[in-house]
Amino acid sequence: MSNSHGEFIWYELLTDNSDAALTFYRAILGWQATDSGQPGMDYRILSNHDKGSGESHDVCGLLTLTEAMRRSGARPVWLGYIGVDDVDLAIANIISAGGSKQMPPTDIPNVGRIAMVTDPQGTPFYIMRSLSDETSLAFAADKPRIGHCAWNELVTTDPEAAKAFYFREFSWSKDGELDMGPMGRYEFIRHNGVIGAIMRKPEDMPLPMWQYYFRCADIDLACKRIIDNGGELLRGPDEIPGGDFTINGIDPQGALFALVGTRK
Repeated sequence: MSNSHGEFIWYELLTDNSDAALTFYRAILGWQATDSGQPGMDYRILSNHDKGSGESHDVCGLLTLTEAMRRSGARPVWLGYIGVDDVDLAIANIISAGGSKQMPPTDIPNVGRIAMVTDPQGTPFYIMRSLSDETSLAFAADKPRIGHCAWNELVTTDPEAAKAFYFREFSWSKDGELDMGPMGRYEFIRHNGVIGAIMRKPEDMPLPMWQYYFRCADIDLACKRIIDNGGELLRGPDEIPGGDFTINGIDPQGALFALVGTRK
């Protein structure tokens, strides 16, 4: 694994209708899909192709929820993968720190070893030791990349406890903050560059969660295509420092999602 311990290396949408979800996100972000080739599993690899540079990079996965998953309580949701040096050791450390194991360590042929965990506040995410020697650009840490994740935002019930947990387990650090008035502090997190932020969960949000902001080419066009393709806008476009705009929405299958982009 060429990415260092603690970097976001992958994203995944769990959904109950992969064809419909692919149609929705392709209209907004232009993703192309290929089958992962994993036997007995409808798992698709979504990639972004940059027409200007000719570069193509895998960004995220699309997993169809099975009936067994739904019976156990799984619902459409976006999840992120944090790269680790040792999955089993990371799980032991996470549990010792008050987190939990949701899915045991699993070896995916030709991909790597993964597990699903939660932080002490109950927010789910994956950890992964990749077999690839290539650097993942799913999170565009080097420069703005259309179709890639541009920001990782943790909305939690206890920001201080969350910082202590993630900073210890993944070697993250704080890199400044923004005063959001009644909403509290928006604290930036760094790991080989700024990767996102941590903030307190608003009372009207039912559960703590990670929100992953994918970069679109035109925020206003994205808003139109969200509505045209059966999604719902919850908030935005809101201007953020630097001139970009963000939106939060729900896709047609019920998964919360977020976008960031410029206004043309």
